[in-house]
Amino acid sequence: MRIVGYTTNGSAEVKVGDLSTDGGTITPLATLHDFWADPAGTLAAPTTEESVPVSAVQQVPPVLPDARVICIGLNYFEHVAEGSYKNEKLPEYPTLFARWSRSLTVGGAEVPVPANEDGLDWEGEVVAWVGSRLVDATPEEALAAVVGYSTFNDLTSRRAQKLTSQWILGKNGDKSGPLGPIVPAAEVGDLRKPGLRVETRVNGETVQKGTTDQMFYTVGDTLAHISQTFTVEPGDLLATGTPSGVGYARTPAWLLQPGDVVEVEVDRLGVLRNIIVDNKQRHTS
Repeated sequence: MRIVGYTTNGSAEVKVGDLSTDGGTITPLATLHDFWADPAGTLAAPTTEESVPVSAVQQVPPVLPDARVICIGLNYFEHVAEGSYKNEKLPEYPTLFARWSRSLTVGGAEVPVPANEDGLDWEGEVVAWVGSRLVDATPEEALAAVVGYSTFNDLTSRRAQKLTSQWILGKNGDKSGPLGPIVPAAEVGDLRKPGLRVETRVNGETVQKGTTDQMFYTVGDTLAHISQTFTVEPGDLLATGTPSGVGYARTPAWLLQPGDVVEVEVDRLGVLRNIIVDNKQRHTS
């Protein structure tokens, strides 16, 4: 299954459906709120709804308006070694930052380079979707609560990110968080054994290549850690961090420019493709 969000006929109501293998149709499953009220049950239940053509809908992220988007900042050893923290010891606990749900978009969307940025940096990664409430959870309970995974590109405005020690501004540019469809956790398996290949390409050239077994902080451990402080709700997302190969760490730096095509491919999750556009798009959309 490949679970996506969509709207129809100009309606603001978001529905959730199963995208066909060829990407041509969507089988309706539930409204957005009904889906996240019981995601596991919805995925397991048979559906009698007729499929609708993708060309007749607008795809949107299947994200609740109040969902938390929690991101791990540094989680792959080689990525830490290439950046500003290369001379520091990896901390016991993950560096976490937040995205707002309004920064998210879908594959195929155009992503603008914000004003005063020399370009956008790519960060291909995997997102875990939480399907049940977590309060003071164990790592085992937290991992069992994950209902699915998606490909994600944490497109970053580096200048804004590095203005202060807080990363949020640089991580929340308009449409800077493209998400692929949700693939159920049972179809994905363990991210650590043997590890899923994560590859990012710019205009067809591979710029990142890693595997999820290289992650230092696991999904279960991280969600359990978070749940000790605040309740993690169904529909919340955890972005698990990116491998080495980001653009700003290169000599010279290489950032995405208008017209560039960036793709993130993850084993079992598929390919996420987006086109970069200039800042004018923010004034017309």
